Amino acid sequence: MKFTDSPVVELPVRNSLLSLQQDNGSMHVGTSVWPCSLVLVKFVDRWAPLTPNPTPSNNPYNHLLDFRGKRAVELGAGCGAAGMGFYLLGLTDLVLTDIAPVMPALKHNLKRNKAALAKTLKHSILYWNNPDQIRSLNPPFDYVIATDVVYIEETVGPLVSTMEALVADNGVVLLGYQLRSPEADKLFWEMSQNVFDIEKVPHEDLHSAYAYEETNVYILRKKKNEAGS
Repeated sequence: MKFTDSPVVELPVRNSLLSLQQDNGSMHVGTSVWPCSLVLVKFVDRWAPLTPNPTPSNNPYNHLLDFRGKRAVELGAGCGAAGMGFYLLGLTDLVLTDIAPVMPALKHNLKRNKAALAKTLKHSILYWNNPDQIRSLNPPFDYVIATDVVYIEETVGPLVSTMEALVADNGVVLLGYQLRSPEADKLFWEMSQNVFDIEKVPHEDLHSAYAYEETNVYILRKKKNEAGS
């Protein structure tokens, strides 16, 4: 899926409609609505249980997407599509993060969608190579959300380290992914497999209207050490 040139991207989530203003002409990639943010939100929209269901069901993601009492952080939130979408789907203890130059676009969209959200979501400046900022978020988190964050080889190492630092030992990274750079792609998966067990969501499990051929959703869990802890 290519970026749309439209200044506004709309994303239906349950009974709400997010309206995301973007600026494709900006020098910062975070001011555009990246496709995988929509793909990941609509995957969750398809499978997240409407009501808590502790008993086995025909929903293979019932346990994974049970957001009750869970904490989450989004990396590279950009215009806020994924974070706002997850909030509307029940993941309400959530902080959206990005670098300082992207914050005006994120804050603008949070304000733009305040009626749908009924509040302004928590947000924080985060550079992946800044340990103090990582610690200030008070990890660990049950969920780390990231979409379209792998596109520059130089940022891959800090990204993987940040994911590892933020996610709980029994937590998950929910990753919306599209190949942007062969070099960054190769390094990302090489580094990730040293830290995480990686599960690719079958393409047929994505939302049918948001199952673009070149986009995927991955579930990353920390590898268990030899003691099994």
